[in-house]
Amino acid sequence: MKIPGHTAVGMPGKRRTREGPWAWLAAASVALSLIMLGALLVLLSVKGLANFWPATVHQLTLKSGEMVIGVPLETRELPSGQGLERRYLTANRDDGGGIWRWLANDQITEDTTPEDLVVLERRHWGTFLGRLVALQSGDQRLTGPDAWTVLESRLEEINALRDERRRLTHDEILPLIRSMEDQDGHRSEDRRLADLQRRASELQQRMQGDLVVLENGQGRRQEQALAEILEAWRPNAMAWHEKLGHWVRELWQFLSQGPRDANTAGGVWPAIFGTILMVLLMSILVTPFGVLAAVYLNEVAHQGRLTRLVRIGVRNLAGVPSIVYGVFGLGVFVYGIGGSIDRWFFESTLPSPTFGTGGLLWASLTLALLTLPVVIVATEEGLSRIPLHQREGALALGATRFETLTRVVLPMATPAMLTGLILAVARAAGEVAPLMLVGVAKLAPQVPLDGEFPFLHLERKFMHLGYHIYDAAFHSSDVQAAMPLVYATALLLVTVILVLNLTAIFMRHYLRKRHGAPVRR
Repeated sequence: MKIPGHTAVGMPGKRRTREGPWAWLAAASVALSLIMLGALLVLLSVKGLANFWPATVHQLTLKSGEMVIGVPLETRELPSGQGLERRYLTANRDDGGGIWRWLANDQITEDTTPEDLVVLERRHWGTFLGRLVALQSGDQRLTGPDAWTVLESRLEEINALRDERRRLTHDEILPLIRSMEDQDGHRSEDRRLADLQRRASELQQRMQGDLVVLENGQGRRQEQALAEILEAWRPNAMAWHEKLGHWVRELWQFLSQGPRDANTAGGVWPAIFGTILMVLLMSILVTPFGVLAAVYLNEVAHQGRLTRLVRIGVRNLAGVPSIVYGVFGLGVFVYGIGGSIDRWFFESTLPSPTFGTGGLLWASLTLALLTLPVVIVATEEGLSRIPLHQREGALALGATRFETLTRVVLPMATPAMLTGLILAVARAAGEVAPLMLVGVAKLAPQVPLDGEFPFLHLERKFMHLGYHIYDAAFHSSDVQAAMPLVYATALLLVTVILVLNLTAIFMRHYLRKRHGAPVRR
């Protein structure tokens, strides 16, 4: 028996309402967004991480009798519609200039994977694919398996010498030269510099002297200085665990080394460091100003027409294109403030600018200005959600307005502040357009933080992951060769933003549990 005024489950009062189509549409939109995000991450992971795996090298024999050595990539249908063709990475840029070749499947008479094929990563001219004929070390000439064994051990020695020479140059020689330029040199410093340069020259000489004789697919031989080779491996002779170790080693080098060959090879460590340091400086600059502005608008200022106009202006600033902020930063921060600092404190170095050019400080200030509206709006929304009785209770207990603000209101609004910071970090880390005007560089081998006083060099240019992606994808001499690194760098940028955001989210969750404001009804 159905009782009037009761629902079907026996609960008096409210009847169950249908959500309607809008709830399903919202849920479908969220699901579609998650699917698209997952597809993006899968694409970046597959395309980027696969670049570090030692791919199998094929030796092809064509109908014409020509021999081609290459790594197979994508396949497409012939323009005539008769059969398929595949693109091969043939490398060897110093032998003809081209490193790609399309071959129709019906042109290939034999496809083999000999174990003696080698892959050499060189400092110049990119990758070499072919065979190792001999190793010339002094008066000794080695061929066959002995040549490969000695080559591996000798490469380890040369890489260790190269690392020591790089450390000596960046950590001792260059700082000493800069200190001698800033001050009048002394004889003791001159002797120390000469000694360091002599040690660097000895390390360079120890890397010289060895030659390798190589043979490409067409049978042409060439000599290559062993000091120009960074790494060598034979992928067709490697077991799966050896390939996995090679993949881990290549991935680590990508994360820990600097770029080379016009950003088409090497690592992205300076870009990683520059991106994280810039975001941290931007966060330190934008958080206090954004919070103070929100506190003034919500807690101090008279709520009238002028305050409403200021709020409208702040929200409109959030929609200004980022390149406009870049132009503002270039004109005000770089040429205005930076040029004045040079005239006041660095007149002896003019016309070479110190702060009157793009650098880490001006880039951080520009992005802080760009993300300031986001922090103000998020913080003010959090302040407005704190119930009025929390303030009244503190005042009734004898607290002053300042004590109420600092001990009650701000702790409860901290999660909202961190929400604004999360949004600011997410936007700032991916911005490229304003950075092109205020400090980012295509190549900055020195990071802005080192052991030389004042340790943090705010005037230096820096590298950024977003600009590195843009430069490699559009300004590279061979875009196809750079695309795997573009995918890997894009995945790394997403990972960096994710880590920074997760850190702020965990902090917000902790503070919300500790100081969370009750939900206002």
